[in-house]
Amino acid sequence: MKINKTALLAILAFNIGTTSATEYIYRDLMANTLPNPGCVAEQQAIASATKPYNVKNYSKKFCQSQGYGWHVDAVKDEGKPVCNDCGTANNGNKQCHLEDVVVTCKRIKPGSVGMLPGRS
Repeated sequence: MKINKTALLAILAFNIGTTSATEYIYRDLMANTLPNPGCVAEQQAIASATKPYNVKNYSKKFCQSQGYGWHVDAVKDEGKPVCNDCGTANNGNKQCHLEDVVVTCKRIKPGSVGMLPGRS
């Protein structure tokens, strides 16, 4: 039993010194969301456009549009709602979207993780 404890302590001591040296590349993006489908009353359209689900989904899409490996790090600004009239036939109903949504995206810096040939 004493050997097992000693082996465990040796393994723990060896792993304590190792740290993750992962480096990231960060990029801030500003974009607009798409208008919600259909025409509804202005308050309802604004509520639909500013749902946390929509902000999260569009933020994810903004980062993924940068290419492979880009992920959302943080949403810095959720933007402001902007509404457009649907026309005179819709009795003042509107479609709304968010403008100037600012998202910070991150990606693992190439070469910072993994084994590279010729390096120790």
